[in-house]
Amino acid sequence: MKTFKLVSLEILNGEDSTDIPLESGLIINKEDEHSNWLLEAYTGVAHHDYFKNLFDSGNEFIVQAVITHKDNDPAFFQTRVCSLKKFEQHISVLLQGRLRKTKNDYAEVLLGQLLDQGFKGDSLLDEFKDKMQRKPKLKTRKTEV
Repeated sequence: MKTFKLVSLEILNGEDSTDIPLESGLIINKEDEHSNWLLEAYTGVAHHDYFKNLFDSGNEFIVQAVITHKDNDPAFFQTRVCSLKKFEQHISVLLQGRLRKTKNDYAEVLLGQLLDQGFKGDSLLDEFKDKMQRKPKLKTRKTEV
């Protein structure tokens, strides 16, 4: 097994997304025959009902996770809540899932969005460099191959 720091977590639901502010986070590649990963998010108790609904539904959902460094490209996981623990001011959410293979990487999706927004020439290059540095969350995501 390999363990990494979970830097950011976003729950995707169609065109909508929910950013989960993390107090702390951990992600584990179980390296098993099913390619399972575990993601633990330690966040504010205000998110308890949100995750309780996901847990009770038993449905899988997509998360976008940034691992180790905030400058890394996000990885996408097909997950479900397998554990939810409530503390006084925080909750611990354990997600289990699989890494999704994505058709387009971050740079390609970003470039496509900038072109759609009408950027051209030097302004396209400047905007692309700026956003690659800042890594804003993208609204349109390409999913599984």
